[in-house]
Amino acid sequence: MTAMPRPSTETDSAPLSARTPASPRTWPVVLAACAGQFLVVLDVSVVNVALPSMRADLGLSAAGLQWVLNAYAIAFAGFMLLGGRAADLFGRKLMFLTGLTVFTLASLAGGLAQEGWQLLAARAVQGLGAAVLAPATLTILTAAVPSGVARTRAIGTWSAVGAGGGAAGGLVGGVLTDLLSWRWVLLINVPIGALVLVGAVVWLAESRTEQRRRLDLPGAVLVTAGLALVAYGIVQTEEEGWGAAPTLLPLAAGALLLGLFVGVEARTKAPLMPLGLFRVRAVSAANAAMFVCGAASFSTWFFMTVYIQNVLGYTPLDAGLALIPSSLSIVLGSKLAPRLMARIDARDLAVLGALIAAAGFGWQSTMTADGTYLTVVLGPGILMMVGMGLAATPLAALATAGAAPGEAGLVSGLINTSRTMGGALGLAVLSTVAAARTAGGTTPEALTAGYALAFRTGTGVLLAGVVLMLVWLPRRTET
Repeated sequence: MTAMPRPSTETDSAPLSARTPASPRTWPVVLAACAGQFLVVLDVSVVNVALPSMRADLGLSAAGLQWVLNAYAIAFAGFMLLGGRAADLFGRKLMFLTGLTVFTLASLAGGLAQEGWQLLAARAVQGLGAAVLAPATLTILTAAVPSGVARTRAIGTWSAVGAGGGAAGGLVGGVLTDLLSWRWVLLINVPIGALVLVGAVVWLAESRTEQRRRLDLPGAVLVTAGLALVAYGIVQTEEEGWGAAPTLLPLAAGALLLGLFVGVEARTKAPLMPLGLFRVRAVSAANAAMFVCGAASFSTWFFMTVYIQNVLGYTPLDAGLALIPSSLSIVLGSKLAPRLMARIDARDLAVLGALIAAAGFGWQSTMTADGTYLTVVLGPGILMMVGMGLAATPLAALATAGAAPGEAGLVSGLINTSRTMGGALGLAVLSTVAAARTAGGTTPEALTAGYALAFRTGTGVLLAGVVLMLVWLPRRTET
């Protein structure tokens, strides 16, 4: 889940890149921005292989375990657009430093957690810090580097670092968990964050827009709380069933808050999510498709990690190594997509990517308790992730091409928010499906049956996404 912050549209006296040529401090600025992006993306994936160790040490329930991921993802998605607005309004350097400080302190709190609720609270605050930090990284970088080849190279470096953070998460988490403990997948952020903070204070220059806009804090709080309550209600069905009050109350409350969010966005002068954008077919369809794809793909790492450790008996380090090909496959798919878009219609490529991912999910759903690495981890993992990489780029291109030029950055933020929100709800639904099939069983066979049903359900979700794309998505990016 790589966040794509909103590019700057400020009206300051000329941006730094227009005022001065590249200077010796340019690349230290790029380094600081890339380091911030690396930390944000790394923490989406680094905790995955540590999940079984966290559960054993803190006594987390199976439902609680998914919130180690969802607490971060929901806070990150819900406040990401607000973070971009705050950076424009109050200053990119200030928000970078604020977000990184919050992220680093929350990492320390999570690493020292003695109870499950303490870890989950720390992960939510981490997500908030990431939502403030991430949007500032790209705008700081583009302001520091003159336009042209140098800026293109800097943005390429930033993109590669983000993809590398996601790909490296499993290996880094496995090494730290095996050699030290699960706590170090969070504590490692503290010294790195402190070093980046010092560098940012020294190297970064402040910039902000002169346009004074209202900060839509109510919108961010409503959408985040609403999403969290809906996800919690879905998880409650595992123990309480769909008709019980502990399930219906959070679902109803979440739906009410999301409805209030829509009402706030329709009336506020500076909405977090301008609803008028969704009148554009390409924007609404691409966001819906990305939501569906995220609902399936986000849960992949969760189920693969617990399967290969709880069923196949891999150590955390072995699990991290085992997932490297899958991690690199999504990078490969993302790199291939722009080249293929020169020959294949954007909608058709998105459909092809989703079908490849669905084939991988279907293959993964045939997993057994004594499967081999080649057939139950490597093969299906590569298919799933290559497909997701191929689908994401054309969906983003269709969404941004459907918006007005001045709104392209905002739409880019929306597409990432849709993917992350879809992932959070998808993990809640698929985890509940798996738990219902397992029915409390802890044998390898029972666990495998639950995980397999989750992947079969994911296959259906992706196929539904294919139908949605064929019916709703425009064929060309310039539509």
